[in-house]
Amino acid sequence: MRMRSLTGLFALASLPLAMAAAQAQAEEMAIATILPENMSNNEVYPALVHFKNLVETRTDGEITVSIFGNSQLGSEVETAREVQGGRTLQSTIITTGAMSSFYPDYQMMTAPFIFDNWRQAWAFFDGEWFADFMSGTVEQTDMRYLGTFDDGGGFVAFTNNKRLIETVEDLEGLNIRTEENPGHVAIMRALGASATPLPWGEVITALETGLADGQFNAPVLNTTFNFHEVTDYTTLTGHVYNSAAWLVSEDWFQSLTESQQEAIVTSAREAIAIGHGMSGALATASWQESCETFQECYIMPPEERARMSEIATPAWREWIVNDFGLDGDRVDAFLEEVERVRVEVAESDVATYGR
Repeated sequence: MRMRSLTGLFALASLPLAMAAAQAQAEEMAIATILPENMSNNEVYPALVHFKNLVETRTDGEITVSIFGNSQLGSEVETAREVQGGRTLQSTIITTGAMSSFYPDYQMMTAPFIFDNWRQAWAFFDGEWFADFMSGTVEQTDMRYLGTFDDGGGFVAFTNNKRLIETVEDLEGLNIRTEENPGHVAIMRALGASATPLPWGEVITALETGLADGQFNAPVLNTTFNFHEVTDYTTLTGHVYNSAAWLVSEDWFQSLTESQQEAIVTSAREAIAIGHGMSGALATASWQESCETFQECYIMPPEERARMSEIATPAWREWIVNDFGLDGDRVDAFLEEVERVRVEVAESDVATYGR
């Protein structure tokens, strides 16, 4: 009887230890995004939902994923600072301007005319060169890079209330609102327009009052915010490719088991692929809507985009090296990789399907 009692006592004594071990295995991964918790109007939230399902299944519930949209947990900069600590927030998604404030090299993503189409963009962002390029975030920011979303579909379109932009000469004398990003200002000035940097909340008023003649954003934003009500013309130039980096706390990531880390990384890569497809679909639908709501719409042909690139890219390079202060060799390596991917994707398509 005494042995049974002792056995019972040992079992009771070990119960809190077992419960503590189970609790230690359970990890929460909270992810912040400024985008709405909506499955149909943006590419990020559906991708994160897919990621949540994959991670919780692959870890058998050892990691639970919580998604906080609509800037519930703060601005992009605020959430990134929380992720650096990894205690209350483990992951966030931040766009180019905010990302550049943590990792200055990301300012290279403001380069003009870097991609001709989505497949080139996806091949670049999902390739080994860019993963290596972004590996510096671990040392510089204590955040690990998981992938790149196409912010609003990536490619941007001008809207303005003066004339349809069909050539670079049509930009001459236009006053274009830009983000408060000097890279965009440098591009506009090189193309013959003047630039008025303004925060997002002042854009509509600036267009209504004539403070600015036009602006550029992804077609998804141009339709969502009814820019056809304050501007008449829209041109899809794709002169800027908007992107958003997905980051996870390095300290938190390193606290996970190897199998949990693998679940995070592999699930993120599949979620990114989901996001790519959805961003392309949303951007295509929004451009179609633009052509129905604006007075005139126009897609700039490759030849004219090339002309504009020959003007804008050297000016942008001069700005990012001499004014922003990035290393010229690193900038050139970036531009060379962009060109290599462009050629490789085109040649691969023809070799595989065209012969």
